[in-house]
Amino acid sequence: MRRRWLFVAAVVGGCATAEKKPEVPPPPSFSLADVAGTWNVKAMRDTGDVVLVEYQMTGTANPATWTMTLPNRGPIGIKVSVDGDSLMTDTGPFESVLRKGVVVATTGVVRLREGQLVGKFVAKYATRMVDSVLTGRTVATRQP
Repeated sequence: MRRRWLFVAAVVGGCATAEKKPEVPPPPSFSLADVAGTWNVKAMRDTGDVVLVEYQMTGTANPATWTMTLPNRGPIGIKVSVDGDSLMTDTGPFESVLRKGVVVATTGVVRLREGQLVGKFVAKYATRMVDSVLTGRTVATRQP
């Protein structure tokens, strides 16, 4: 009888350890080379579809080459990095397009979704009176 219990305990214990939770696959990742090129970007508020600013973002596999070009302006350098499925951006400070004479710096995170770069941004404005923040979303389409 004792042998039977040992056998049952061994079988049950073996089954319990054999069960493993299914592994969750990591999010798809990409490199800067995957998103290299020129992108037409639309920046909007968090809600609604009113476009605040349109600009071009250009880069290569080399993170030092990334720039954004605002309307009627020269290229502005963008610091970029990739982590998993996210491209992080950091620009500025530069003169705001939306607030004349005010300096702004932006940070953002975008992900490649169905051929577009879609994400969020935070713009921090430095004014004499008080700093202010604008949050929004971006949608970028690659130029052919």
